[in-house]
Amino acid sequence: MVRWLWLVPATPVAGFVALVIAGRRSGRVAIAILGTVPVAVSTAVACLVGARLIASPVETRSFTQTLWTWARIGEFAPTIGFRIDPLSLVMMLVVTGVSLLILFYSTAFMEGDDGYARFFAYMNLFVGSMLVLVLADNLLLLYLGWEGVGLCSYLLIGFWYREAATANAARKAFIVTRIGDTALAIGLFLLITRLGTLDIETVSRRAALEWPSGSTLAIAVAALLLGGAVGKSAQIPLQTWLPDAMAGPTPVSALIHAATMVTAGVYLIARMHVVFALAPPVLAIVAVIGAVTLLLAGCSALVQRDIKRALAYSTMSQIGYMFLALGVGAWSAAIFHFMTHAFFKALLFLAAGVVIVELEDEHDLFRMGGLRRELPVAFWTFLIGAASLSALPVVTAGFYSKDLILFDAWSSTRGGPWLWLAGLIGALLTSVYAFRLVFLAFFGDASRRPTGRSGWRMNAPLVILAALALVGGLVELPATLGDKPLFTTFLQTVLPPLTTLPNRAAQMASLQLVAGLVSIGGIYIAWALFIRSRVAAGTLLNLRPIRWLHTLWFAGWGFDWLYDRLFVGPFVWLARVDRADVVDRIYDGLVWAGWIGWRASNSTQTGRVRWYAAGLAIGALAITAIAIFL
Repeated sequence: MVRWLWLVPATPVAGFVALVIAGRRSGRVAIAILGTVPVAVSTAVACLVGARLIASPVETRSFTQTLWTWARIGEFAPTIGFRIDPLSLVMMLVVTGVSLLILFYSTAFMEGDDGYARFFAYMNLFVGSMLVLVLADNLLLLYLGWEGVGLCSYLLIGFWYREAATANAARKAFIVTRIGDTALAIGLFLLITRLGTLDIETVSRRAALEWPSGSTLAIAVAALLLGGAVGKSAQIPLQTWLPDAMAGPTPVSALIHAATMVTAGVYLIARMHVVFALAPPVLAIVAVIGAVTLLLAGCSALVQRDIKRALAYSTMSQIGYMFLALGVGAWSAAIFHFMTHAFFKALLFLAAGVVIVELEDEHDLFRMGGLRRELPVAFWTFLIGAASLSALPVVTAGFYSKDLILFDAWSSTRGGPWLWLAGLIGALLTSVYAFRLVFLAFFGDASRRPTGRSGWRMNAPLVILAALALVGGLVELPATLGDKPLFTTFLQTVLPPLTTLPNRAAQMASLQLVAGLVSIGGIYIAWALFIRSRVAAGTLLNLRPIRWLHTLWFAGWGFDWLYDRLFVGPFVWLARVDRADVVDRIYDGLVWAGWIGWRASNSTQTGRVRWYAAGLAIGALAITAIAIFL
């Protein structure tokens, strides 16, 4: 069964090829089948492989499948090979399962679009690339998948490329993430030159043996890998591309920019945890980046008018929690939150997509309202997603994963009260902005009636994801609620346990109580501001300091403004100065020098034999003189 592993990434790629070849000549039903069946097959094989792996003894829960040698350069011989272990299994199951639900949803959402076949072709290529990334047994193949999802991100964000804003958003995402990708490539070059391999297992083993903790090489490599992770996962300072990426279709936002691609950086750090553990300063930076991002993005999510942009900032904030967990050494907690986040964030995006479709492409929260009775499935599933995002105690999956991160930030030897406090404030912000969306979109007076365009194909995935957003956290019960850490136990053969300070475990119940009260308190604040006292909230917004903060947060803390002046403006100025291509003058000069040399040598070709003989004689005498006298 495990030997079928290669089919998991291969079938979506085959679906992409089939859609490229036959898509334009096929009807809508055939395209929908070609677009979803390959991912369904991939999901089925992934489940079978996963069941076989879970049933295996703990010490044998890994399998490497080498298909062929990619290249051979001396001792460096990277392969096309896939490795399945508990970490890659979790990633594989989430990617395939969530992708299948989103693609099924897309068969209805994108039905009236002219690029129906092109959309499913891009989506299948993305799924295949993401599966290559998480299953690769070496970093070179991982980088191929990494660049593949980057390409698909560009294609899918710019899917409606005839619109200027959409095309600009696609270019922005491509350029900003290339910064991180360049850092990652340099890190891979360092690994191959210093350790002689890019095989993930061998790199981890050799790094642990050859690099002492805190060594310059370990810090340099970890910092470069972090650069790649920051770009792909939209963390500060390379986060500016993600909110604009919402210009793409809603299923794209759900799949790429909420559930899978943006968590590639989290997977990279977790997979290379041995290297990061050898670089404590870089690991501390990972935690700080996560804490700062979750706070800044949470504030921005509070004030967005566009429902998808609010969810985009929420994604940045939640990935900040994952980075915080990674930075304090809570590797399993980060992957656990990745899993639950995929469920509730995909659910929120898809439910928002139903609202957008029903209101004829309306994104403005303040032009919605009163939809809870008109769209009951969208309302209840969105409410469940918002509750899970807010970590509503006990009954939602988000509670178990976020609470675990907060506890680990408090109890870890690499954590501390400040990181815990940042996570707690972020939890308060999360509850407020999550239920702000609920109250603005579904409560109050109805501004317009739904069109009734959404059907069972869009609603069925919402129900499944809502169920996962409720029960998905039960695989990791804390000591206060049954003490069944099944998820952490399953990953312990791949990811090391958290190193905690003594006497901190006794405080778990108190910390859980505080986190639960903060979650409920945030919901209450949202209700007070957007249901009970909307007039008072408007009056508060008119105060000058609050209005200034609102403007700052709405603009994403001004990072685009800053980057425009630091990088974009100077580059444009240099381009205008160099309008005549001054640099080309250097190469024009080389061409002119070559032309002069040719003219000079051409003038010696007179056709007079006596001059040729004289030249030979003079040359022979010159050579003889050099040999004698020098």
